[in-house]
Amino acid sequence: MALLLSALALPAAATESVALLPQTIKLDDGRSFKLTLPANLEVVPVAQGYKRIRFFARSPDGRIFLTDMRDLSDNRKGRVLILDGWDEKKAKFARITPYLTDQRNPNNLAFHTDKQGQQWLYLALTDKLVRYRYRAGDLAPSSAPETLATYPDYGLSYKYGGWHLTRTVAFANNGKMYVSVGSSCNACIEKEPVRATVMEYNPDGSGARVYARGLRNAVGLIAHDDRLIATNQGSDHLGLDKPDETFFKLTDGADYGWPHCYHSRGKVYADPKFPRAAGCAKVPRAFGWFPAHASALGVDWFPSGDGSLANQYVVALHGSTNAKIGHGYKLVRVNADGSNGGDLITGFLDGAKVNGRPCGVLRMGRDAFLFTDDKYGVIYYVRPKR
Repeated sequence: MALLLSALALPAAATESVALLPQTIKLDDGRSFKLTLPANLEVVPVAQGYKRIRFFARSPDGRIFLTDMRDLSDNRKGRVLILDGWDEKKAKFARITPYLTDQRNPNNLAFHTDKQGQQWLYLALTDKLVRYRYRAGDLAPSSAPETLATYPDYGLSYKYGGWHLTRTVAFANNGKMYVSVGSSCNACIEKEPVRATVMEYNPDGSGARVYARGLRNAVGLIAHDDRLIATNQGSDHLGLDKPDETFFKLTDGADYGWPHCYHSRGKVYADPKFPRAAGCAKVPRAFGWFPAHASALGVDWFPSGDGSLANQYVVALHGSTNAKIGHGYKLVRVNADGSNGGDLITGFLDGAKVNGRPCGVLRMGRDAFLFTDDKYGVIYYVRPKR
């Protein structure tokens, strides 16, 4: 029986907008700019001066871990950081220390406790997925790494153009592990079947199989209830206003179309550059969608009773590498039915000036969450206004 339920293709219809008010942000590097967000919330920089910080994970003992890819190159200087001693009132961590160094493009990590009660830290690298034994309070790994899976690692020099260095790992409620592997190119017929997929594994790396395919780059991957939620980035050759950046509730065995099909305003179309006999009629529609080239990345769910964010997903739109397109560079809300919940935080793009690129999102409590800016290496905290 398939774990995950198929989602109806619901339109991202406009909902009643919430007025966003400006708030001045002053950073240690001397930069000052305004972000806009709802009047009941405030945003506070809590850590600065880092590199390409990406995604958070909470350990079994309640600590927060964070990946740092260092820069946009294919490098082996990435780190995993421990964010310890959170003080909500001061909006500060007591200390931030390296847990791992010299890692190849660490994009995200996850924790899992196996049936024997052993706790593990899983780290998604460009060329492999590894895990370390974890003990409460660890300041360094408790064991040597175990390699559970390997992935195409041509990196930026790959003959197709060298795209998508990131891998993302998440666990679902069925105890299975899922890893997203991006495409090697903008749009092409892949030679490695693992590319542009979400793979399924047992926690020890056995039982590998393709869970979903046709996903150009599903960077954001979380489990919510009995569903696997993915944000996905569309191709770059179809103009400035298509295809959509997509938001899926993945279905076991589904083919989401890339490179043969693309999504635009919630509908599925054939890409004339990559025709196929099967066409696109069976490609599932997206659960939700965002403007072309907005680069949907991190996502987290805010449950019922969680204030003004209750029953919504918060999604980080990283923005295109070409700021002239103007899409993204903000955090948005998506309702439980997939409809558009509206902008949440804007201002990271001010004309042609980029003040940051939101990436990872981690819920911290009622109307409260952390998010990363992986351009300037800043961790922000959003909370109810005091």
